[in-house]
Amino acid sequence: MIEDVKLPEISENVDSGVVIGILVKVGDWVRMEQPLVELETEKATFELPSPVSGQVIEINVKENDEVKVGQIIAKIDPDAQAAEPPASSGTEQPEMAQTERTPPASAKKSEFAAGGAAPAKPARAEPVRQRKEPAAAAAPASPAVRQLARELGVDLGQVTGSGPGGRISAEDVKDYVRGIVAGGGGAGAAPLHKPLPDFSKWGQVERQPMSVTRRRIAGTLSYAWSNIPHVTQHDQADITALEEFRREYAERVQQAGGKLTVTSILLKIVASALKAFPTFNASLDAERNEMILKKYYHINVAVDTDRGLLVPVVRDVDTKSILKLSVELAGLAEKARSNKLTPEDMTGGNFTISNLGGIGGTAFSPIIYWPQVAILGAARARQQAVYMEGQLQPRLILPLSLSYDHRIIDGAEGVRFLKWIAQALERPFLLAAQE
Repeated sequence: MIEDVKLPEISENVDSGVVIGILVKVGDWVRMEQPLVELETEKATFELPSPVSGQVIEINVKENDEVKVGQIIAKIDPDAQAAEPPASSGTEQPEMAQTERTPPASAKKSEFAAGGAAPAKPARAEPVRQRKEPAAAAAPASPAVRQLARELGVDLGQVTGSGPGGRISAEDVKDYVRGIVAGGGGAGAAPLHKPLPDFSKWGQVERQPMSVTRRRIAGTLSYAWSNIPHVTQHDQADITALEEFRREYAERVQQAGGKLTVTSILLKIVASALKAFPTFNASLDAERNEMILKKYYHINVAVDTDRGLLVPVVRDVDTKSILKLSVELAGLAEKARSNKLTPEDMTGGNFTISNLGGIGGTAFSPIIYWPQVAILGAARARQQAVYMEGQLQPRLILPLSLSYDHRIIDGAEGVRFLKWIAQALERPFLLAAQE
């Protein structure tokens, strides 16, 4: 009996995904759990596995298609499994490829779809009046959203969609109009996305399409920056003693399969800080003028990958030891870099930690990950001369940056929260007691 492979329930509030890679072809033999297609939602990227072993007889989608939950992706004939599948399927990636963080073939296709080297003389950009209508026609949006855009006089080609594949929602259209009005314009105001000049007039250029992941990141950050009044508070912590603590316990954590890092230590400290300062563990319901105070402690951690910045969630941080958090964080980071995160891995976080110390920098202003109200950034720790006990001493100093939503968190509270974290970092004996 032919098996219909359908898109299953993904996660809460996610009912569709965009196909960013086809990993098999008609006629291929596949094993149960072998990935068939790669999909991306507004929450995460994941591979859809085959529910049975057999032969692929139909593929019902193509790259860049948006598919709904319950839609048929492919058809497999399990009765054909009597023939022995090849020992190594061409769709399986060797372990070394994942270790070296080689992007999957589908990612390369999406990022370099223009193909090959740039032409010697790129085509000149068309005038805005000529490309305006085609851009709107090509914008992914439902008929209801298109009607709303017409009623408001909005060119959909100028609107950034926040949904899968850049799909434009009614809220995206309204946000676009609000942005124009907030800028002092109105119906005749200049669009938020002004047409670019023809750069080819001044030299050679190359166009590369933004990947689905990069478009999603751009939409999320644009929304957060436009709708949340950010304040960033800076401080620093003396982690000289903490570094000694980290070295003392590093081998023990490594034997358990993890890596003891400043980030994994910060997870434990931030969970305690959120209990002491519950407003930072909240979300703002602006429509009802209410704060939603959460009684659980799930924390996002930013992970740098070849596909962009991903923020998987470590759950119930307050109930776990630093050793367990270190092991779990290492596993999530590897899943992120090998493109194995599921939507569930990316949802439900209350607060975010972004540590750029492994790359460098002295300080930065991280953007809040909506609907959260705060994010903690850490830069690279450096040896500094500090005046202590009547003399200068070398100390390892960690720069910290806290961005928060000023609508519900005042500056004084932001200072106290960040100072609490800095002081906890300076008292590693308390962390040892929790182990």
